[in-house]
Amino acid sequence: MSILAVGSIAFDSIKTPFGERDRVLGGAATYFSLAASFFTDVKVVAVVGGDFNHECERIFLERQIDISEIERIPEGKTFYYSGEYGYDLNVRRTLDTQLNVFANFKPRLSDASRHLPYLFLGNIAPEIQLSVRKQMRNPKLVAMDTMNYWIERTHHSLLEALREIDILIINDSEARELAGEANLIKAARRILTFGPHMIVVKRGEYGAAMFTSDSYFATPAFPLEDVFDPTGAGDGFAGGFMGYLAGTGNMDESALRRAIIYGSVMASFVVEEFGCDRLRRLTYGEIGARFKEFKAITHFEDIEFVHRAL
Repeated sequence: MSILAVGSIAFDSIKTPFGERDRVLGGAATYFSLAASFFTDVKVVAVVGGDFNHECERIFLERQIDISEIERIPEGKTFYYSGEYGYDLNVRRTLDTQLNVFANFKPRLSDASRHLPYLFLGNIAPEIQLSVRKQMRNPKLVAMDTMNYWIERTHHSLLEALREIDILIINDSEARELAGEANLIKAARRILTFGPHMIVVKRGEYGAAMFTSDSYFATPAFPLEDVFDPTGAGDGFAGGFMGYLAGTGNMDESALRRAIIYGSVMASFVVEEFGCDRLRRLTYGEIGARFKEFKAITHFEDIEFVHRAL
């Protein structure tokens, strides 16, 4: 089944200890849709300027992603971000942010988009997330992302949006800040009282965790020797997670746990190269092989407990 992904398309200039790239295509909608497209059909709603050219389009079209509802403002410039990572790749320093056409982004969905069964609300203003959610017609599943900027500046609007979704996908520091709790488990339990039925916490190189009112599941990150660019890993995770659920149409406990693993698998590919380069070369065989590796490294036998007699 199809996913509607609403979020940012951007040009990123990124520097890490292992190299740097200038003005590569990025943004939440880009990484999410590329990752999700390996599992199901995806339509993107975003806004771009005149600098979004045919080569940029090709990145989406070669994965058969529907870009017919991307708003184009020829006289404007696409959202631009510049950042730098040190050897701790969990910490990013922002050098420059230019919202450009994204500053006035007000999505108006077509009738066809309103009836799509799965909705992902990327990391954008909660007012926009809520507006898009209200335009949808009885979606089967709605997930959203957010960040500290919105938590600190638009807290009331964010709480309104949280009441209208099923799954919140957020990183660990943001979960603690949103809940006002230092302990991650307590933070997740508190966020569940805000409205979502589930919270998925992205923990970078330490993996991911899923919380519902009556269950908990955690997994490590896939071990990698080469990490070049963490930008987009969280959105790649969300794309793998949502893409798997939409592709199977199944949301029982076992499917949700497999979706977490597929999200982790897709994130692990994103970070191996700058920008979208690795996702563009990715094959279904590589995804399947890495999923099996992930299963192997996290599997253990359930045997009788051995204890010392006193």
